[in-house]
Amino acid sequence: MLRRRRDAMEKASEKIPPETAKELRVIAHDLSNSLETIIQACYLLAQEDRPEKSRRWIEMIDQASRDAVKINLKLREVLRRE
Repeated sequence: MLRRRRDAMEKASEKIPPETAKELRVIAHDLSNSLETIIQACYLLAQEDRPEKSRRWIEMIDQASRDAVKINLKLREVLRRE
C-alpha cells in the first residue's frame, strides 16, 4: 500500500507547477511544526500518572502523529525533487 501511495505521489509531483510546489513545501514545513508540538505534548502527558484508559488514548495519538510525520517526510522528499 505504501508503494502505491509513493508511486502516486511521484506521478503527481511530475505535474506540480513550481509555484504550487513551493506553497506545498511551506505547508509541509508548518505541518511538521504542528506535529512536533503534538508529539511533545503526548510525551509530557505520558510522564504523568494517568489511568490506563487515558494512557491508551495518549499512545494512540502519539503513534498517529508519528505516522503523520513519516507521511509528511515522504511528501517533502517528493517536493524536494521538484
